[in-house]
Amino acid sequence: MSRASLPAAPERPRGQRDPEATQRALLAAATAEFAEKGLAGARVDEIARRAGVNKQLVYHHFGNKEALYRASLEQVYAGIRAAERALHLANLPPEAALERLVGFSFDYLLEHPEFVALLNDENRLGAPHLREADGLQAMHSPLVDLLRETLRRGGEAGIFRADLDPVQVYISIAALSYFYFSNNSSLSAIFGRELGAARAVSARRRHVIDFTLRALRP
Repeated sequence: MSRASLPAAPERPRGQRDPEATQRALLAAATAEFAEKGLAGARVDEIARRAGVNKQLVYHHFGNKEALYRASLEQVYAGIRAAERALHLANLPPEAALERLVGFSFDYLLEHPEFVALLNDENRLGAPHLREADGLQAMHSPLVDLLRETLRRGGEAGIFRADLDPVQVYISIAALSYFYFSNNSSLSAIFGRELGAARAVSARRRHVIDFTLRALRP
């Protein structure tokens, strides 16, 4: 059968949305709303308005506001893990791989303030929704394994210390950048500097990379 003779896909009835597109729109709207107002302050009506859908579709697709909040958290974590996989760290020499990972972690938080805001809110609550999230630990396992292998390669080459715990290393990498962005306003006030200015952010990025690599060396 030629391409021209293939039957056309049936048209969706007027006014009927693609369910997957609706879910994506709701998740994007929910992420923005939760990042701005937290779980307690966010409103389902506003999420539906942002998504351009009827409020009832929130309950149809996600059940309730808490489930939508959990789905938003899962999505932002999936986003950063997918971006980390795209770095192809296994193809790089150990020090170059760590330099890329540290720089990426810093840049990602700079470019995704909603990620910082959502995590701040979830930590304030005691992380109950992350504890209930399906597959969250499995999502992080490949990253830990990759970091372990990179550290092992670096240790064998004499570039890195041989006693490094990959989970501890990752927490340290994340903390050096996360604290800077989550507390940027208060740090700026305390030290009398505009730490959100481009020059200050660039200086912090260089410091974080240099500080981490020096900490890993023998």
